[in-house]
Amino acid sequence: MKSTITGILLFLFINVSFAGEGMWLPLFLKSLNEAEMQQMGMKLTAEDIYNVNRGSLKDAIVHFGGFCTSELISAEGLLLTNHHCGYGQIQNHSTLEKNYLKKGFWAMNRGEELANPGLTATFINEIIDVSERVLKQVDENMTTSERQAVISKNLSKVEADIKREAYQDVSIRPFFNGNQYFAFITTTYRDIRLVGAPPESIGKYGSDTDNWVWPRHTGDFSLFRIYAAPDNLPADYSEENVPYKSKHYLPISIDGVEKGDFTMVFGFPGRTQEYLPSVAIKEITEVLNPAKISIREKALSIIDKYMRANEEIRIQYASKYARVANYWKKWIGESTGLTKTKAYQKKKGFEKEFTKRLPKDSPYRNILPQFDQLYKERTPLAYVRDYYSEVAGRNIEIMRVSQMADRLVSSYEDNGEARFNSYRERMITSLESFYKNYRPEIDMEVFEALTKMYSDNVDAKYAPKLMKSGNREDDNGRNMISGSYLLNKTVFNKKSEMMNLLAGDAESVVNAIKADPLYIFSKSWKEVFDKEVAKPLSAIEFQIDSLQRIYMKAQMETFPKRKFYPDANSTMRVTYGKVNGYNPSDAVYYEPVTYLEGVIEKYKPGDYEFDVSDKMLKLFENKDYGQYADRNGKLPICFIGTNHTTGGNSGSPAIDAHGNLIGLNFDRAWEGTMSDYNYDPSICRNIMVDARYILFVIDKYAGAKHLIDEMSLVHPKKN
Repeated sequence: MKSTITGILLFLFINVSFAGEGMWLPLFLKSLNEAEMQQMGMKLTAEDIYNVNRGSLKDAIVHFGGFCTSELISAEGLLLTNHHCGYGQIQNHSTLEKNYLKKGFWAMNRGEELANPGLTATFINEIIDVSERVLKQVDENMTTSERQAVISKNLSKVEADIKREAYQDVSIRPFFNGNQYFAFITTTYRDIRLVGAPPESIGKYGSDTDNWVWPRHTGDFSLFRIYAAPDNLPADYSEENVPYKSKHYLPISIDGVEKGDFTMVFGFPGRTQEYLPSVAIKEITEVLNPAKISIREKALSIIDKYMRANEEIRIQYASKYARVANYWKKWIGESTGLTKTKAYQKKKGFEKEFTKRLPKDSPYRNILPQFDQLYKERTPLAYVRDYYSEVAGRNIEIMRVSQMADRLVSSYEDNGEARFNSYRERMITSLESFYKNYRPEIDMEVFEALTKMYSDNVDAKYAPKLMKSGNREDDNGRNMISGSYLLNKTVFNKKSEMMNLLAGDAESVVNAIKADPLYIFSKSWKEVFDKEVAKPLSAIEFQIDSLQRIYMKAQMETFPKRKFYPDANSTMRVTYGKVNGYNPSDAVYYEPVTYLEGVIEKYKPGDYEFDVSDKMLKLFENKDYGQYADRNGKLPICFIGTNHTTGGNSGSPAIDAHGNLIGLNFDRAWEGTMSDYNYDPSICRNIMVDARYILFVIDKYAGAKHLIDEMSLVHPKKN
């Protein structure tokens, strides 16, 4: 009886995706999802969400900077996104005198809105299934290289043949590991201005302690505006530009949410890998995540020490610290969640059923044994790859300057002086930004700690000669790979000296760089890495990727009744679910909504994570919430739902059953961050700022009612 029940449950798991699971292409909502969404409470149709012939929800959803999502909330191009998505721009406009991170920023008229060079806002005009054309003449008997050659040729032709306006772009992306292809026609606006941002005491409340955690009390939002040429088309920044006239924007519901309410999140999720074999899950939980977590933990502890001691350093390193800490904490929760939900065992169970269903003569029977062998070869190299990228590529800042210097040398030696001069101009621009927020004393300590970790935890054959014992001292007995030695000797960490060096003629610049001790060290390290790790790892991963495509195809053929959704790849997706709490551990239940009372409970005067301004305290004391309080007179802050989200969904709108904005997605609950590999409805929750809190902050806290006036506030529940 037990085995029979287990088999039935497995069959149901295989053939029915959980409500809330999946990141669906809006193009196919009519055929795949509309009925289920309406059964869950949605009052819209698929055409209301995605339509190329008239305004629909998709026309309000904007890819913000290529790394986040945002949405239009007025007819005049007003964009809402997360505070952490606009953090870099807010920081760039901040100084000690005008500290917008600490005090917030609000443009009280259009003339005060601040330009952000390089920031973009991209709309999706149309999504087209081009699979048949891209895969034309592809034969399953082809080798992977032959297959890719045909596809590459087809891609060029298909892209050239797609009709679009002169101001539009086309990108074609693979789905289901290269078994399908879709083209995206897009329009990108280049004049995006900062309109408003709450202070960190609201927009980053709870900071690193509360990151990836529920209950949450963070007002993680900021406001920007798209500007266009007078004809409403994209244009570079100009004083002649005018606010973009929105084709569709989201009305904002102030009726709030309750447990069980339908929610839809619309945005640009970055990357998921839901269809990996079990051996890949084991590699992530037992090898790769532990290594990356330990490296970032060490780097963060050093940076945090300096940030807490110096306000100027805190401003300089705030954005960098947040970037490093974000995935450090995510990986911890991810590993915990994968273990708790028995993701490895679930994958093994699926693979058992998969194999059982295959005919004895099926070519797919060799897939899983091949995966086992390939991952056995890959894992030790992937471990070194992650160690190297975390130490040399991400957490020791000065190594990035050395890498830029190496590209400058290569541009001269490979392509001559003209290419050298071109890259030098770009490098100088990058260095201006780099040195603005760089402290050599911090980087020196990080360098010391992380190179020691690499030396202690990575096989010596993957280390440069200078890092190996017996090769570290110069003629005076000084350690030549210590941070104090290299950073005192190098010119790379001294802005004035580096800029003077770059002002010279090409040959003298190249010779000076090649003689720099940090350059010599980092160059030798990279050469060892490229030869001993990157090259063999690339060959193995090419085989894994090729096999994953076949495995994906095999799963879809073996389970024809199952609705498969494609992995996230930074393209437009819809995910839907309901407002709901969850049980993170035994005898503990988390309610789905938090309130301003929780902010006050966590309040620590003067603390950079949990401080609360006098104005907010007064508003709370007087219960001065205006029209934004709920029926019980409390001010909601955040809520959670079962929507399947990931990185890139930051800033995505939470939309109600009627198509109105009810919140702003910004995070996931820590226990469920493993949803990138294994969605589990019991603990996977996305975290959203309640729209009423956003409106309250803009109106009652900031006094920027002119922004409220250009929005459309609605009462769908009352009506």
